[in-house]
Amino acid sequence: MDHSNILAVVLAGGKSKRFGRDKSQVKLGNKILIDYILTEIIDFYKDILIVTNEPIKFLDSNKISIANDIKKGLGPLGGIFSAMKWVKDNKKDYKWISTFPIDTPFFKKKHLIKFYKEISLDKSNLFFMKSKNKRHNIFGLWSLGLYEKLESALNRGDRKVELWANEIGVKTIDFEHENNKDPFFNINTEEELEIAKKLLKNDKL
Repeated sequence: MDHSNILAVVLAGGKSKRFGRDKSQVKLGNKILIDYILTEIIDFYKDILIVTNEPIKFLDSNKISIANDIKKGLGPLGGIFSAMKWVKDNKKDYKWISTFPIDTPFFKKKHLIKFYKEISLDKSNLFFMKSKNKRHNIFGLWSLGLYEKLESALNRGDRKVELWANEIGVKTIDFEHENNKDPFFNINTEEELEIAKKLLKNDKL
């Protein structure tokens, strides 16, 4: 699959309510949390767009651009729409955006390669990753052809990725957990941060 027409989008506009502070900036090991996903995808794409509401620190690279979340308070769907609008406003020729969260430090490039390898673009305009019967809605590949439908959905008050994706129609790519390691483990609380620290330490043993 040719990924030269895909823009990588890291969604960093969440309020981190459960965590209590901006978790993208939290230190885990020798990196801040957002840099884990950036490190894995930086060599895979021509450009990476971070959608955020606040000034944040991140990996130093001329591949990375910032876009404001123009649909503040509307959750991931608002951030995804903001990314699509950025593509259109800047007259980029991307046909797809690939979305990533900022709080999954164990997701690796090999998982992304598997995702793209198993996708047939003619089967859907929307693809999500899935593991253990759970759909990971932020790990997605979204056609720019969904722009107008997404705008209409947001204007009528839609907020939930799950419901909107079901309405549009979505295909999923299944993942197994290798050696009981969950690449989709995400950090929403201080307790989960402590778990991640232990997992990271075990990885280095």
